[in-house]
Amino acid sequence: MATETGEPDLLTIDELAARAGVTVRTIRFYSTRGLLPPPALGPRRVGHYGPGHLSRLALIEELQHQGLTLAAIERYLRRLPEDLSAHDLAIHRGVVASWVPDGTEEITHAELERRAGRPLTEDDIAKLAAMDVLERRPGTGGPGEPPAADRFRVDPGLLALGTQLLAVPAPLATVLAARTVLLDHARATAQELTRLFHEEVWGPYEARETDPAEVEAMKSLSAHMQPLVVQALVTAFQRALREELRRTYGTGDDGPDGAAD
Repeated sequence: MATETGEPDLLTIDELAARAGVTVRTIRFYSTRGLLPPPALGPRRVGHYGPGHLSRLALIEELQHQGLTLAAIERYLRRLPEDLSAHDLAIHRGVVASWVPDGTEEITHAELERRAGRPLTEDDIAKLAAMDVLERRPGTGGPGEPPAADRFRVDPGLLALGTQLLAVPAPLATVLAARTVLLDHARATAQELTRLFHEEVWGPYEARETDPAEVEAMKSLSAHMQPLVVQALVTAFQRALREELRRTYGTGDDGPDGAAD
């Protein structure tokens, strides 16, 4: 999220902890291990953190959910480019989360606003739901219940990115239409890739009447292909989107606001 002047939103360590849903002690521990870059020092040497720190924290937490040890997380992060943007970190987190069974948690309306770092209107919540960032739990927010009584199942790693996207002046109908486009094309892609794998790889392999143990190994391999396929799709989509933005808004890698993507 950015301020009205276009400057990135800077956070104190307490604000960063609140947004990320972790403790200040956790942030300091990650910093000492080199998992988080140092903050920018402001007046009176107060550390200020930006969107990159928030996205990196989300990625670290997701890697932990995946079961990686601290040493493995350190190795993973060391392989990432040092100048990786907050959005690219969010994409890495999304790829990791694509094969994690459940990375969501249930929180109150007050906690949701605390994590978002801003008050959220009903329209904001509807947009976040349309982006699959959160889901209002059944049976909450009914007649006579105050908004504070609502509970939401939230994807913490996507909440920061979704909150930033609320600044885009798009009506809810546009967000819902965009979601429909993405889901329709994603479903068609998944069906076509599954058909291709079944007809060109699995079918001929199964027809050879291979040893049952090898068949099971093939099934296991196909199950573990998901993160590779997701990463390939994300990479292809990034490239296609960059080309479309360049074609629509001008040359170079500039987006509609003139900032490099």
